[in-house]
Amino acid sequence: MSFQIETHGQTQSTQPGIEGIMDPAPVVIRDNYRGSGKLQGRTALITGGDSGIGRSVAVHFAREGADVAIVYLDEGQDAADTKTMVEAEGRNCLLIQGDIRSDVFCQEAVSRTVAEFGKLNILVNNAAEQHPKDSVDQISAEQLHDTFATNIFSFFYFTQAAIPHLGQGDTVINTTSITAYHGSPSLLDYSSTKGAIVAYTRSLSGSLAEKGIRVNAVAPGPIWTPLIPSTFDSERVEKFGKDTPFKRPGQPCEVAPCYVFLASEDASYMSGQVLHPNGGQVVNG
Repeated sequence: MSFQIETHGQTQSTQPGIEGIMDPAPVVIRDNYRGSGKLQGRTALITGGDSGIGRSVAVHFAREGADVAIVYLDEGQDAADTKTMVEAEGRNCLLIQGDIRSDVFCQEAVSRTVAEFGKLNILVNNAAEQHPKDSVDQISAEQLHDTFATNIFSFFYFTQAAIPHLGQGDTVINTTSITAYHGSPSLLDYSSTKGAIVAYTRSLSGSLAEKGIRVNAVAPGPIWTPLIPSTFDSERVEKFGKDTPFKRPGQPCEVAPCYVFLASEDASYMSGQVLHPNGGQVVNG
């Protein structure tokens, strides 16, 4: 299956962006992806699960047998579309709308998930925001706080709420980024949060090892999601991903199988690790 795409330099005016108006639409799951029950009977909670990588993870998890709760900000139609996709796989999907910068909301989201499904086995901390600035002095205190609150504080909030419900063989999977390793001069605060997520993953994995809870991360490179046209101008969107060895952006369906692997027993001897679906860019990390 060919994933060569043209992004057409399109832009959107608000974050985190709407998948339903993207052209071309991101590829959520390959037609030839065959589920094999790797997550049968499991329940997952995915932040930012309405679109992009989060949507693809939700659909892959469902095809592998998991019920899914997805947390989203205000993209109601995208969330509804994801729910339809999950249910088409024969699984249940709970939609939870709210602001993950609030620790109270994060606790409520976990409680609602457990109340709906009776358990929680997989936590995917995935939602993020980014706001390019040309120099560090252009980053306002408000932007700095919001980026950290969304991109790393929420990981703490959700994990704290989830831990009482997780046990032997359960997992936490965090979404970091290639920018944690390569840096990004125009995304200084975003890159900083992604570096924090790597350290968080490694530290938390040691903290939870005795409980048999595995903690890993995925560090995507340039992936075609709504966050891209809602972040960059048309010139950068047009060039997006073309500086990788593969000369193209990746699709969400090329990232989500990493989460399936880390959530399943196939990764039973892995914790504190980071997978790198990034189009061939070597990061040595």
